[in-house]
Amino acid sequence: QVQLVESGGGLVQAGGSLRLSCAASGRTPRSFTMGWFRQAPGKEREFVAAINWSGGSTYYADSLKGRFTISRDIAKNTVYLQMNSLKPEDTAVYYCAAEDRPFGLYSDYVAAYDYWGQGTQVTVSS
Repeated sequence: QVQLVESGGGLVQAGGSLRLSCAASGRTPRSFTMGWFRQAPGKEREFVAAINWSGGSTYYADSLKGRFTISRDIAKNTVYLQMNSLKPEDTAVYYCAAEDRPFGLYSDYVAAYDYWGQGTQVTVSS
């Protein structure tokens, strides 16, 4: 079992930045893919970014490249999502997730992930 706890959400003005954190506990995520997804009201949950825990390779939704950066701190068992130049359309609940395998063909799909955090709200005001 892996437990994931997100933090760092909040209210920010358009153009601002936030850094989300996801602390993992339980099984060591050494072979995992750690991902961030988001879900806006009335919309499906969508892929944001992912990182291979062991090698650090990163993957992003095409529309978010250049504004969002995913990283991890192995010593702290924590994954981060740095979000810059935020827009009102980035408003959503952001979820951390863990897939018990390296990043693969379906790692941008919700169904590929085995563990989920409770989510953290990000609201971007115009």
